[in-house]
Amino acid sequence: MMTILAYSLYFAALLGAALGLALWMGRVYGGVPALAGIERAVLRAGGVNPERGMAWGSYAMAVLAFNLVCFLVLYAILRSQGALPLNPDGIAGMAPDLAFNTAVSFVTNTNWQAYSGEAQLSYLAQMAGLTVQNFVSAGTGMAVAVAVIRGFTAAKGATLGNFWLDLTRSVLWILLPLSILLALFLAWQGVPQTLQGAVTATTVEGAEQIIARGPAAAQIAIKQLGTNGGGFFGVNSAHPFENPTIASNLAQCLSLLLIPVAFCFLFGRMAGDRRQGWAIFAAMAVMFAVGLAVIHWAEVAGNPLLGPGANMEGKEQRFGTMLSALWAASTTAASNGAVNAMQDSFMPLSGLVMLVFMQIGEVIFGGVGAGLYGMLLYVVLAVFLAGLMVGRTPEYLGRKIERREVTLAVLAFLSMPLGILVGGAIAATVPAALSAVQDAGPHGLSEILYAYSSATGNNGSAFGGFGAALPWHTTALGLIMLLGRYAIIVPLLAIAGSMLRKTRAPVTAGSFPTHGPLFVTLLVLTVLILGALTFFPVLALGPIAEETARMAGQSF
Repeated sequence: MMTILAYSLYFAALLGAALGLALWMGRVYGGVPALAGIERAVLRAGGVNPERGMAWGSYAMAVLAFNLVCFLVLYAILRSQGALPLNPDGIAGMAPDLAFNTAVSFVTNTNWQAYSGEAQLSYLAQMAGLTVQNFVSAGTGMAVAVAVIRGFTAAKGATLGNFWLDLTRSVLWILLPLSILLALFLAWQGVPQTLQGAVTATTVEGAEQIIARGPAAAQIAIKQLGTNGGGFFGVNSAHPFENPTIASNLAQCLSLLLIPVAFCFLFGRMAGDRRQGWAIFAAMAVMFAVGLAVIHWAEVAGNPLLGPGANMEGKEQRFGTMLSALWAASTTAASNGAVNAMQDSFMPLSGLVMLVFMQIGEVIFGGVGAGLYGMLLYVVLAVFLAGLMVGRTPEYLGRKIERREVTLAVLAFLSMPLGILVGGAIAATVPAALSAVQDAGPHGLSEILYAYSSATGNNGSAFGGFGAALPWHTTALGLIMLLGRYAIIVPLLAIAGSMLRKTRAPVTAGSFPTHGPLFVTLLVLTVLILGALTFFPVLALGPIAEETARMAGQSF
């Protein structure tokens, strides 16, 4: 009972904060007169006219061009960090394949880490490289989401807004203020924020120990708020310097879901019908609650083969089973990827839930902006299926869903099985890739499946036994991260542009309501049938087979 009460209080706090943030976000994207002067000054300094609207193609090209420049700059920093300042520990530049993987990872908001930050990155690379990308990659996702919302909800027109203005507003007035507040709180809780080098300490046994430190609090704040997830330290938020207390853990766990949840309510506000936002939130929340319940039950029950009690393998004692389960569900649902416990040590059913959360496209809250526009992909498909069932032309928010929109939605959806199943299948058959697998049998398959699900879903977490730093995987996973990001962004912007050009039809008695329990149920079923069942055969060979063997008293 206390567990249910604790979870309920957490979600009540999250919901209240998200509703308040959605109100502010609505004002920001609508244009706050008091802030307009700063926005114009910033954009004109970059040679941008903020008044010029963009059709979907121009908006997509701006996204791609900006992200390409970000990749090139970050890659150059990572390769040359050994010759650059703010490197008190003398860390050399990254190898080409690892720099490619890392640059793609942070530009696509994946933050997959095939390196250990405290040992392989200078302070300059952490701050001017990764932290900057944490802001602008999150801002890119938010800008795209706002443009897509306009396509579905705005009056008939031809432009989705201005990418540069949306990006500027996302970073300056939402991400930056929240990050400053969270960074100050984390520093108060004990997270280091310094430019001094590592400290050499003498242990009680007389041995010397090198303790890494650095400007961690600032990076951790935006890594959580922007659903980035890339940690300053190798073990991420399980490290006591990243996540020292229960209070810091709860603040970070709330932060990684805050903006994704707020986007649901922002959608309702921009649609002029808040019930629409609540319906999308309800669908996400139902799936999240069920997944969290499974993870909590599996970890509390533990593994009888290892003795009675909860499964504490790979978990921090200061967080225990409950907070580790909440974080694991949140980080895989929210496309965050940060960990406060080692996912590889969770029970097979817990791993199954985390895999499903990523494989359905990170639409259970998902990344900042990305979760909302990913769910709108399923909305298009759900409304289309509903129209077929009742024999009417499918409509959403008064606009018809026709062949063009459905075709684009299917193309975007197919990027997930392409990256996960095809990429994972190739990796499972190539000797140079298989050497990264730590465990044989079903769990070894789960390690590969998790890595390629995480990369395609732009999540960034991993099963810790997987050797991610091999050149095969740094290259292949880098390419798959690009697929998972842009093969969804571009079709969704095209759908939004197509919807915006349509005249909104009045609601009639025959219109299918998209704000009630029936639509929520249909949306959940669409996500599970199209998403989860696509991967059921391979899941049956991985975590399901592992759980079946465990129940039979076998271990691998």
